[in-house]
Amino acid sequence: MPDSPYLVELKNVQKNYRQPNGEVLPILDIEHFAVRPGDQVVIRGRSGCGKTTLLHSIAGLTPIDSGEIIFGPVKLHKLAEAGRDKFRANNIGYVFQTFNLLPAFTALENVMLGMTFTKRAKDRDRAAALLQEVGLGHRLNHKPSHMSVGEQQRTAVARALVNKPVLLLADEPTANIDPGHQQQVVDMLREVCHHENVAMLMVTHSPEVSNQFEHVVALEEVNRVVGVA
Repeated sequence: MPDSPYLVELKNVQKNYRQPNGEVLPILDIEHFAVRPGDQVVIRGRSGCGKTTLLHSIAGLTPIDSGEIIFGPVKLHKLAEAGRDKFRANNIGYVFQTFNLLPAFTALENVMLGMTFTKRAKDRDRAAALLQEVGLGHRLNHKPSHMSVGEQQRTAVARALVNKPVLLLADEPTANIDPGHQQQVVDMLREVCHHENVAMLMVTHSPEVSNQFEHVVALEEVNRVVGVA
């Protein structure tokens, strides 16, 4: 049987949330979605169509109710929470909308913290090199409060890539960036993922962002339900 051409593949994935009144709210119902190695894919959709829930499911942060999420030989949906956490730490980088940097730590320390959850030894040189690659070589010892929003975003990207993941998930990475710097963020993400040989799956509601990518998927076309992400 030939190997799958996909880096990650979703089959018949369903995710529901139970509301306070007991009603079940469908969020995801995806027959098939996949990302190939090295792809840079954008999921476009309005707020509330399930984009963040999709990323959380692929990252193993949110367990799905049914279906399959497959990374090569690994069936992520069959792993317990601890197993999903371990897999994510070693294989998936995640850039959150709110960055999630620790305010008491410098940029370099925040990036090195990304290595805490793997068996790899902490590599200061790797962390510093990534910060240099995203344009922050001069800000290694600055704490988040002394960095601009764009610099915090770049720090979060370096942290997401520090463990050499195979897939980077980016949740609305330009949402908190002023319009004048959004292009810089998009260019930086594309360039660093290409250089690091990391596939990227980005979600956005911005046509200005999605129009720059060749591989764009409207979530409404693959998600058979409309819910609240």
